[in-house]
Amino acid sequence: MPDPHAVVGFYDRFGARQDRQGWYEDAALEQLITLGRLADAHAVCEFGCGTGRLAAWLLRSVLPADARYLGVDASASMIALATERVEPWTGRAEVHRTTGALRVPAEIATWDRFLSTYVLDLLSEDDILALLEEAARVLRPGGLLCVASLTHGRGALTGLVSRLWSVLYALHWRLVGGCRPLVLAPLLPPHRWRVLHDEAVSAWGITSEVLVAERLG
Repeated sequence: MPDPHAVVGFYDRFGARQDRQGWYEDAALEQLITLGRLADAHAVCEFGCGTGRLAAWLLRSVLPADARYLGVDASASMIALATERVEPWTGRAEVHRTTGALRVPAEIATWDRFLSTYVLDLLSEDDILALLEEAARVLRPGGLLCVASLTHGRGALTGLVSRLWSVLYALHWRLVGGCRPLVLAPLLPPHRWRVLHDEAVSAWGITSEVLVAERLG
């Protein structure tokens, strides 16, 4: 696994170019918005908000007019871009830079949705499990975990693409931005989460896992 500080530095330099990944991400994000019932959410916490592109999408076109949004990211350049993006919704949308810890500045059981897209595929398995615990901490019982990440292709073409991606990752993580295909659903502790949806969405040969799970208890 790449050093987390090196990954943050990579995305500090990558900056606004992250928005160019919409060509393969947007199909999965649209499915996540639908399956996660974001149109009914009144308090959304996003871990790894990046440039704020998804936040602006949600605030402009999806979330109820009274919904509040909290985004966090470890990259200074991403936070600067996201702050500018959510400025039209000042008063109900805010973003914060983290220190790299897998924590969000939110009280226990206060959020309807915990959202994270194309972030868990950057993390080690131990860090994924820690972030899932953080999601469980801030979500209300019955709240939804909504995540999307790279996964393994299911067909001939998509399977080939994901294998090639894994080869590039093994050569050097920077070649693929630190992301690698993985499978998230088995990592969710069944005593904590009930998986509602777990789907593979492919666009231009790249496959994403779209997962929505309910916080139990």
